[in-house]
Amino acid sequence: MVKLDIISDPICPWCYIGKTLLDQALAERPDHGFDITWHPFQLNPDMPAAGMDRREYLEHKFGGKDGAMRAYAPIVERAEAVGLKIDFAGIKRTPNTLDAHRLIHWAGIEDVQNDMAMALFRAYFEEGRDIGDHEVLADIADSLSMDGATILRLLQTDADREDIANRDKQFRAMGITGVPTFIVAGQHAVPGCQPADLWIKVIDELGAEAER
Repeated sequence: MVKLDIISDPICPWCYIGKTLLDQALAERPDHGFDITWHPFQLNPDMPAAGMDRREYLEHKFGGKDGAMRAYAPIVERAEAVGLKIDFAGIKRTPNTLDAHRLIHWAGIEDVQNDMAMALFRAYFEEGRDIGDHEVLADIADSLSMDGATILRLLQTDADREDIANRDKQFRAMGITGVPTFIVAGQHAVPGCQPADLWIKVIDELGAEAER
């Protein structure tokens, strides 16, 4: 097995697209041998705990709807090219993602981390759900056979909050400034949204090395 660390944020569209492209490569190479672990990185670490109205957020970040449309057009185009339907207009709130990262961490304990990360992407980008809302997070946990009631109770505590924040800081200290960032075998960083063909090449090269 080869460790593949994915540093990501559930509200990062390029992370959703990038993981979808990776998945296409993994489907082409079912014996890929990657052991995938997700790690936290908040695009908006200073976001209020309750999140922010989407319109207010777009005004702050892009100067308004027109600026946002210009910024998002290439994302929508790339998403459609890989079979994803991102509905930016359906997003009503930009969340603080610390609790979503805690849920991804807990999902890892129950061996559903990858499914959880993808479920959060779908909930936010395709269904317009507020993934900063505890009830929403507990419902998504339930959908993956986790105990939603337990998750809801945990979310109302500070469990693993400091750990998630520290891991985020650790990646920034390593020089990571954007996501997605993929780290292969603990040493090779692959930044950004990479085509499936690149991942197939990486998998083939790793396989060739293992046979030497």
